[in-house]
Amino acid sequence: MTSNYSFTFDLFNNCKDMFLILTEEGSILQMNNSALNKLKPFLAKINSQNFYSLLDETGKNELRLTLRNCSDKSGCNSFAAQLILNETLDVEFSISLFTNYTSDTANKLFFILARDLTEQKHKELELLRFFSIAENTVNPLEITDVNGRIIYVNKAFVNSSGYSKEEIIGQNPKLFGGGKNSKKFWEKMWSTISSGKVWVGEIENKRKNGEPYHSQVLISPIIDAGGKVTGYFGVHRDLSDKRVLEKQLIHTQKMESIGTLAAGIAHEVGNPLASISALVQVAQRSTNDPFISEKLGLVKSQVTRISKIIRDLVDFSRPSNYELLMTDINENIKEAVEITKVGTKAKNIDFVIELTENIPSLPLIADQIQQVFVNILLNAVDAIQEKKDDTSRNKIVVKSFIEDESVIINFTDTGPGIPEANYTKVFEPFFTTKKQGKGTGLGLWVSYGIVKSFQGDIKIKSVPGSSTSFIINLPIKP
Repeated sequence: MTSNYSFTFDLFNNCKDMFLILTEEGSILQMNNSALNKLKPFLAKINSQNFYSLLDETGKNELRLTLRNCSDKSGCNSFAAQLILNETLDVEFSISLFTNYTSDTANKLFFILARDLTEQKHKELELLRFFSIAENTVNPLEITDVNGRIIYVNKAFVNSSGYSKEEIIGQNPKLFGGGKNSKKFWEKMWSTISSGKVWVGEIENKRKNGEPYHSQVLISPIIDAGGKVTGYFGVHRDLSDKRVLEKQLIHTQKMESIGTLAAGIAHEVGNPLASISALVQVAQRSTNDPFISEKLGLVKSQVTRISKIIRDLVDFSRPSNYELLMTDINENIKEAVEITKVGTKAKNIDFVIELTENIPSLPLIADQIQQVFVNILLNAVDAIQEKKDDTSRNKIVVKSFIEDESVIINFTDTGPGIPEANYTKVFEPFFTTKKQGKGTGLGLWVSYGIVKSFQGDIKIKSVPGSSTSFIINLPIKP
């Protein structure tokens, strides 16, 4: 069944888009209300009724070409251009030949739908800017739907998690769960974001390789125009370095406490040791028995050794005065070895000291260079402990000698060695091959900085499975 309808141009007055009828020369014959509101003030201002006057050169050429090619057989033709009014509008034009009309003129008339895309273009530009920022920010970002399924992650999130984007999209964030946060913790999080509020908290996740990492997460609900939550936007901040620094601070405070205790022990133990030493001397003078005299001599030497160890610990734990003084390197090395030998781990290790005599004193901060020696020696002790197969070869050799206007100090241990790929990494902050809680990864980094401050250098030589040498070079005349 077919029906014939007739209507006036008023039909389009309530439409948001602009509707116009043009001649082939561009004269405007009719406009709906939307077109009148947007175009008429500017047309009156420029005293024109020609549509071409509203377009830039590119738009004029597009319109001419489209009108020329438009026929009743070609259907609707479209193109995009800018309308130049008091402001520039991005507009999409749909043009068709208007055939149902009565006119005395031989000119063709054209029906035009002009859709203002300016706001849409602005939104697309904002989205593009957001996408560019999101993709290139250093913070991991993720977007989930209302059910918690991940629909977007940025490059930083991919790099941090160790998963590819294809492995992540469509998954629940439980994929990265470390299992450290309680059920009540997550229930509170969901309760907060489901009500349209922002949630901030610290979580422990796991990378694809199983390595744990800590993050501070801000989750913000994505709310539509009707106030309905449509998804969630999460921003992660890696707290791994912060956690390591916190552990290092705790360790530093512990060392400070040990220094205070060492000073107290030196005072409390020093007096009894002095009394014991005095009594031993009295006993030595009171006996003619060679055996007793020999044993009393051994007691006296051990008392002297205990006193020296306590003094060395107190000196080592004191804050640095940062004053360059002429320092006896060999004596400094001997004291560092004595401090290291006190530890229980070092009981089954032979320390071989081969120091060249007549090494000149160097302008150094004595306690800082001793800290370097102790750090290297403690690392050597730990390395040897890792190698459990041949305990008969547990040995640390310390040498000092002069070479090319420099003092060389060589520390060699019989540990498992260091892979060549890690030669430079061992001096980076937080790099450690020790188990969690066994090392901070800062000792060698600090040592490297101290040696460099004295215009020196540290190098590594290693034979995997056999030995590692740390070679310190200190210039005689920096």
